[in-house]
Amino acid sequence: MAFIANSLLTIRSALFFTGYALITVFISVTGLLFTSFLPFHIRGRYFVLGNAAIIYWLRICCGVKTEIRGSLPKQLPYVAMAKHQSQWETFYLQWYLFPVATVVKRELFNIPFFGWALRMMNAIGIDRSNPRAAMRQTMEQGLARLNNKYNVLIFPEGTRTPIGTRGRYARSGSGMAIAAGVPVVAIAHNGGKLWPVKGLRIMPGTVTLVIGEPIATEGRESRELTLEIENWIEAQCELIQ
Repeated sequence: MAFIANSLLTIRSALFFTGYALITVFISVTGLLFTSFLPFHIRGRYFVLGNAAIIYWLRICCGVKTEIRGSLPKQLPYVAMAKHQSQWETFYLQWYLFPVATVVKRELFNIPFFGWALRMMNAIGIDRSNPRAAMRQTMEQGLARLNNKYNVLIFPEGTRTPIGTRGRYARSGSGMAIAAGVPVVAIAHNGGKLWPVKGLRIMPGTVTLVIGEPIATEGRESRELTLEIENWIEAQCELIQ
């Protein structure tokens, strides 16, 4: 029975990744051809349709559902700081937080189709090999996006960490929010439980997404604000693992 169950998981996951690749290629090519000349708030809506399609296909193929606790602020923009455990949140949050610019490693821009879509969605590509330059890029480009009324999504740990693991939280997201005078929204989830950091098999189940109350940044210092956000995210992750 275990062999059959594992085989089914493998087949369902393979079917998902096949559809995921086809959706990415289709959205990237058609988006470049027909929306590249449009403003981001219009163009971006087309590209996040791809994210929504991938999340829907994930539910159909692998049985991954989502439960949301909390709600997003109605007033834009804000800086969202989220746990990074899997690929799930990169797709879901770019759709759910739209209009949003996501901070990503610059190397992702070089991936055919996927990287093209990231560029068209005004993602902020940083050079992680140079931390000082990465912080400057994040601040400069992030402030520009916030001034244009885009939200900014940042994964403060910088890379995906296995579920139950705490990475080192960078202060760039808090610093950006303080400089722009916008709130921070902390986001926790357990996506890595179903879609692990490593491995190609996706488990069925429900991802719990927890959205914190907006945190005002006026008069705050980036170090202590980052620590507050880190402690909240990690505490919530422990509760929903």
